[in-house]
Amino acid sequence: MCGQVGIIFGRKRRRPDERDYLREVFIRMLLHSEERGPHASGLAWLKTDGSHRIFKRPMRAHELVYEKTFQELLGQVDNETTILMGHTRWRTRGNEFNNRNNHPIRAGIVIGTHNGTIYNADYLFRRLGLPRYAEVDSELIFRLADRFSPEGPIDQEGLKKALALCRGQMSAVLTSRLDPGTITVLKGNKPLCLRIHRQHRVVLYASDDAFIDFAVVNEKGWRELEVPPMTMLTIRHADVRAVENSEFRFIPQERKGTLPEGVNA
Repeated sequence: MCGQVGIIFGRKRRRPDERDYLREVFIRMLLHSEERGPHASGLAWLKTDGSHRIFKRPMRAHELVYEKTFQELLGQVDNETTILMGHTRWRTRGNEFNNRNNHPIRAGIVIGTHNGTIYNADYLFRRLGLPRYAEVDSELIFRLADRFSPEGPIDQEGLKKALALCRGQMSAVLTSRLDPGTITVLKGNKPLCLRIHRQHRVVLYASDDAFIDFAVVNEKGWRELEVPPMTMLTIRHADVRAVENSEFRFIPQERKGTLPEGVNA
């Protein structure tokens, strides 16, 4: 169980007060998501020119937000930022004191976060000959996306075919550093809630509706994006309102050693 939170930014000339407000929304979501992951936390942002920064540490979100680097990076979120992603990690596999295991994860030109467990990750790393940077199974998703983004944009059809080999649980958010204006959201069999605000021109996402409720309080204008499980979303910086969605598949399995969902003994 981990927490994913973030803001996907549409193109807009935001005034400083609006940018400050959205940064505060992000902090609130990250802090509230600590209940889903107390062992490590982190953030990453990408901008339209492909520049990016990642900051993650083996500490609770309530500690991370007071780190000088965290505050500096959050202050650099501007009108060229396409996504601000956050993660709170519940350690399953891979020690959190090896910072490579913490999220967000960079795999080649892909950066992303994941909630869930891919039980056959070791096998797929070997079978597909993928490079491995960390111990966590989450890296597999981003390595697959990196393989299917040789020229920048992620080849979503190729990624779908590769994801179909995975067994376990997943919801993930990812993008390519060479195509930072296109955000891919995978809502699988782990919770992920999305809300859009047309005036702010942003999409918020979180592993629990309560995290967004806590962050925006009673501000009007937020509308839920109803996304069924097993959906791949494409959200673009050029216009976050034009959300594209399609079905993707993998083999759902709630616990290691159990039969996949829909398979009878």
